[in-house]
Amino acid sequence: MEKQKSHRLYVKARHLSYRRGKRNTNPNTSILKVEGVDDTKAARFYLGKRCAFVYRASKEIRGTKLRVIWGKIVNVHGNSGCVRAQFKHNLPPRSFGASIRVMLYPSSI
Repeated sequence: MEKQKSHRLYVKARHLSYRRGKRNTNPNTSILKVEGVDDTKAARFYLGKRCAFVYRASKEIRGTKLRVIWGKIVNVHGNSGCVRAQFKHNLPPRSFGASIRVMLYPSSI
């Protein structure tokens, strides 16, 4: 019997920064760079998709040390395929450069 392949239901992204001006940061909106997305048209596909920042904590709660901060992609950002996301709790600054999971649901296809 062949071993079944697991299929990922998410795309990897990186947390680049908060939405900001020249001097002021606005941490309630984060800017993400989705892997393989290089233009605004491709980034529009991800609007409304859920995203998750998964991290490890030192204290175990309910049998796991993993924690998740959930968010949603709300808009595109610039012309290079970046997107803006708002999370239920603002992402911490230590997540800059960290991996974010962009779920492929809810889907309109």
